[in-house]
Amino acid sequence: MDVYEAVTSRRAVRGFTDRPVPREVLERVLTAAAWSPSGSNLQPWRAYVLTGRPLAELKKRAGERVAAGDPWDDREYEMYPPELKSPYRERRSAFGKERYSALGISREDWEARQRAAAANWNCFGAPAALFCYIDRDLGAPQWSDVGMYLQTVMLLLRAEGLHSCPQMAWSVYRKTVAEILSPPDDLILFCGMSIGFEDVAVDYARTGRAPLDETVTFVDGY
Repeated sequence: MDVYEAVTSRRAVRGFTDRPVPREVLERVLTAAAWSPSGSNLQPWRAYVLTGRPLAELKKRAGERVAAGDPWDDREYEMYPPELKSPYRERRSAFGKERYSALGISREDWEARQRAAAANWNCFGAPAALFCYIDRDLGAPQWSDVGMYLQTVMLLLRAEGLHSCPQMAWSVYRKTVAEILSPPDDLILFCGMSIGFEDVAVDYARTGRAPLDETVTFVDGY
């Protein structure tokens, strides 16, 4: 698979089979991903990979919180600005409409939307999950570095025939994740990432992208 195919075939998969992901594949991907760029080579990412019993225990505990109606943990960072301006507001709205329409869920069916969202805590059935942390003393440029690292991981997973789903949603169950991982107090959980082989029986809607001239300006020198 070439780079272009990896980029265009990568998407947030929300349905995985239980086929195990070999440990050597995960090690190969993460070893290569370490070459992701970072300012002054800080390499500000700290990743934990869960499979097997530890992941099953995390899913169990998260599921129990969902069933009990346990309130979310306070966020340690702002996922979206309180008031999204155009065009970001419209893009987010379009994503939600496409996502739930593919599941046959109407905008008014709040309970069904909640059940669909709860699949996050089961990692959409994935047999492997990565949880990415960053030191709370670092700044916006280092958060950008972490984003580049995660994108590299996702593209390398595609090269291995795997899919993924990055999930900032795990930040609101960060205390449950910490019960399993015991991360140092100076780290913030940025996101989780479900990893595995796609369940092709699960319906999905491929979200579109803005046209090039909406996001890119060429300043030619000819």
